[in-house]
Order: sequence, then structure tokens, then C-alpha cells
Amino acid sequence: MNPTLPAPSSAVSDRVRPLPPMSSSLMTKRRVSNNVMKGLCGLATILAIIPLFLVLYYVTIQGIKVMNPAFFTEVQRPAGDPGGGFKHAIVGTLMMVGLASCIGLPVGILGGIYLSEFGQNRFGFIVRFATDVLNGIPSIIIGVFVYSIAVLPVSRATREWNDPITFSAWAGGLALGIMMIPTVMRTTEEIVRLVPQSLREGALALGDTRWHSTLKIVLGAAKGGVITGVLLAIARIAGETAPLLFTAADSLYMNLNPSKQTASLPVRIYLSATSPDDHWNALAWGGAFVLVAMILILSLLARYATRARNV
Repeated sequence: MNPTLPAPSSAVSDRVRPLPPMSSSLMTKRRVSNNVMKGLCGLATILAIIPLFLVLYYVTIQGIKVMNPAFFTEVQRPAGDPGGGFKHAIVGTLMMVGLASCIGLPVGILGGIYLSEFGQNRFGFIVRFATDVLNGIPSIIIGVFVYSIAVLPVSRATREWNDPITFSAWAGGLALGIMMIPTVMRTTEEIVRLVPQSLREGALALGDTRWHSTLKIVLGAAKGGVITGVLLAIARIAGETAPLLFTAADSLYMNLNPSKQTASLPVRIYLSATSPDDHWNALAWGGAFVLVAMILILSLLARYATRARNV
């Protein structure tokens, strides 16, 4: 013992005295309780994933029956006429998701960067609160909102009194883009906030500007998590039906003009599944299978992006 250090007092020695050995009965009780809780956690996990596997299994079994080249290369035929496919709906979904990404991704990513880097004030609190509220608004409300600000005004300005309402893929993309913003913004904020402060300080110490270091250094370090949030947001909006009923409506024809009403997979699935025609019902299962496959692929890509970021 170092003679310059005072000897520990008896009170300190009592506090650091080792605990008495645990009895075998107490060890057995703790081991049993630990195993029981582990078993309950595993059972809860199995109960949580059983519905997912049942849905995937049933949709796959029903949808694989109509999977053929015509499903992807032909449009849906009128009720009572066998054959055809969902080419127009698949293309319409991809087109509106692309339009929504052009609207929602820049706003969401730049807004998330602002909240993380400069949002520690009252205005940032208001934006963060508004984003959380927007994330909880039902999708049908967003559809009605876009219908009132984008569909009806355009229809009144461009049509005669007896013309039908002008639904369009532009309006559908706008509704889906609004739904993407809160998910992308909050994900970007949380991921960018995890970037070490030393990276920012190092870039500024080398003479870099604040905006350039934020976009190149900070966002570059967080790109894996940002990509994950983007893919999850796209997977969410790809299956939305309610906002498209009020904005893009539906069509049985192939349409590449975003100014006209456009078919989509969710709406086509809904209309085909509720039709009395058996062939349309079968096509609805095929559309559900394709939609689930698209969302599954996006989820796997999100997991891969997360894994690449963590390695």
C-alpha cells in the first residue's frame, strides 16, 4: 500500500465488503425466472410475425396464379372479358411515386437538416411539432385537402360546366409527396444528429463553409440512414389508396400524361376486389402480390442501407 495514502476507514471497508455467496435455491429461482421471461419474449415475437407470414403466404398463393407475361404487358379488360393485366396500374403507380419523390424528398431532407443543425429554437420547435402532427393525419384527409386545392380549381379553370372533374397524376403525386415529408424530415433529423460534432468542427477548422460542410461532410456521413428513411417513406406511400381516389381517380387505359387521370395499383386492387367479376377478383390478388413484392424489396433495400451504414 502506498504510505502517502491514508488507510481506508472501517466504514469504507464495510461498504466495499464482498457480498455473501448466493444460495443455490436463489440461483435456481433467478435462472427459472430468467428462462420464463425469455420464453415469453420469444412467444410474443412469434405471435407478432405470424400475421405477417400468413398475409404473405396467402397473397403469394392467390397472386401467383395470375402471374404471366400478359399481367405486366397488357391493360385490364372490361368485366366479363378474360385476360389482360395491370400494366397501366403498375406504370401509374411508378409515375406517381416518382412525382411524389420529386416533391417530398427535397423538402423532407433539407427540412431535416435544418431541424438538426439550426432548429434548436422556437421556430424549430414549431416545425417539429407540425411535422409530427402531419405524420398522424389520416391519408384520406390529405386526399380531400389536395382535391380542394389542386383538383377543383384546375377543373373550374379548364373545363366547361358539363365536363367531368379533371383528376390527374400531378394531384396524386402532390398528395403522396405531402405524406412523404414528415417521415423523411424526422428520419433525416435524427440520423444527422448522430453524426459526431468533431466532423463539423474539423471541416470548419480547414476553412470550409458551414453550408458546404453540412451538405458534403455531415450529410455524406449520414447518407445510409437518410436513404433508409427515404425507402421506408416510399414503401409507405406506394400502398395508399384513399388520397388517390380524390386526386388521380382511376382509368382502364394506359396513360403517360400526368395531366390526366391515371390508374394505380392500390385503386385498381380495390375496384377489382369489390367487382362481381371473378377474373377481376383474380387480377386483384395479382396486383396485391406485385404491390407487396415492391414494398418487400424496398424494405430489404432499407435494411441493406442500414447494414452498410453500421458496418
